[in-house]
Amino acid sequence: MTANRFLASAAVATALLAASLPAHADMPRAELSAGMYRIDAEVANTFDARATGLMRRSFMVGHAGMIFVYPEENTHCMWMRNTLIPLSVAFLDAEGVIINIEEMAPQTETNHCARRPARFALEMNAGWFADKGIAAGQRIRGVQALPPAR
Repeated sequence: MTANRFLASAAVATALLAASLPAHADMPRAELSAGMYRIDAEVANTFDARATGLMRRSFMVGHAGMIFVYPEENTHCMWMRNTLIPLSVAFLDAEGVIINIEEMAPQTETNHCARRPARFALEMNAGWFADKGIAAGQRIRGVQALPPAR
């Protein structure tokens, strides 16, 4: 491998790593699970963290996601402005039961909403829930241990 090709490969690896890191280094993390699948979730429990979400990221590892913790149950909606990766979002009630799952295309402003009042929203890479056979009515474990919304 030539020096230029090595440097180019190193630059790509560094960019991928940086893109997969949390947008906020101080953002809390939580371990959740869906069936037998472990989820390493960033916790968006503040207004600013919920407003930013996964914007401007170009990559997310397969078992990673972001859980949005809302201060109240409501028919919360999500959109994908400035979000570069396709995502699936599961809206959850206060017990972690999936209300509905929506597929979201990158860089769109289409609203994707909970079908009834939700307390949480869990974003994963597009198709993650379907690939794992996870559907509405199933429970995401670990939500009771999440930090409260601020």
